[in-house]
Amino acid sequence: MQLSDFNFDLPDELIARYPLPERSASRLLHIDATGQHHDHQFTDIIDLLNEGDLLVLNDTKVMKARLKGKRATGGAIEILVERMQDRHIAHCHIKSSNSPKAGASLFVGEDNVEVTVQGRHENLYIVEFSQPILDVLDRYGKLPIPPYFNREAEDIDTERYQTVFNDPTKLASVAAPTASLHFDEQLLENLKQKGITTAFVTLHVGAGTFLPVRTDHIENHIMHSEWCDVPQSTVEQIRTVKARGNQVISVGTTATRAIESAAQAHQGQLAAWTGDTQIFIYPGYQFCVIDRLITNFHLPESTLLMLVSALSSKDHILNAYQHAVAEKYRFFSYGDAMLIDQYQAV
Repeated sequence: MQLSDFNFDLPDELIARYPLPERSASRLLHIDATGQHHDHQFTDIIDLLNEGDLLVLNDTKVMKARLKGKRATGGAIEILVERMQDRHIAHCHIKSSNSPKAGASLFVGEDNVEVTVQGRHENLYIVEFSQPILDVLDRYGKLPIPPYFNREAEDIDTERYQTVFNDPTKLASVAAPTASLHFDEQLLENLKQKGITTAFVTLHVGAGTFLPVRTDHIENHIMHSEWCDVPQSTVEQIRTVKARGNQVISVGTTATRAIESAAQAHQGQLAAWTGDTQIFIYPGYQFCVIDRLITNFHLPESTLLMLVSALSSKDHILNAYQHAVAEKYRFFSYGDAMLIDQYQAV
């Protein structure tokens, strides 16, 4: 399967660089089980789900992971904390005019917090902070909003680039689970009143989610690693819902990858699981758990576009995207949403 099979033309003006005033005010494009698409508002999700269904949400929280600083020589650097190993050691991306060597000292913040480069692990730098990492990020960090926003993080992002249900104890992502940004407290309450329940998984989103696929044959692509946790309580909720004939709706590709990773770790049978996942879902993948997916519109030739194409089909997805462009839907993290049903061939 070729990378170019997942390309489409997107006018720049359709990239949503700021959120709408209200979280749930987005539009919703529904691709049904036959592959047909239908226009809705996001609040219509209440009518498109059934009593007894289950929404699975990712409760991670985004760190203020981007730090600006300098080298000992005064040259500017930028550090993006990808993953914390412990309170002082992290795996990071570093932007600098020259790649810093092991032993190099970098400095961030007004009080020149020292960050020492220890070495490399794959494409990441291993660094040691002289002060607790989360304290440094809280004082000097900026939210790592997506590169396609083409702007610096602003005050509005502090609230709107986080979900309303994030768990503060799970502060470790460098990108938001953006499908969940459409849910506000009132909409969640309305879903609850209809008898639609929620369950949580955790996947700490890494910066690799924005990296392009660099191989022409997508089967040769190697996914970045991300930590996730699927707790026993969520497994039990999913089993109960499935047993009574209701559906499991994953909110976002991160929740999907977490749940499907837990199933793959147990020969296709869902069970509690914690660990690093590099699961790559593309057309031909057989879903073990997920019935439907709420997601945003994704970048051309991205692994996320490949994932949604696996649930419906590449042709259905690209046809829906062509419709979305024609109807001027808003794309990417702050954009509009989709509800995708698993394709049922007639």
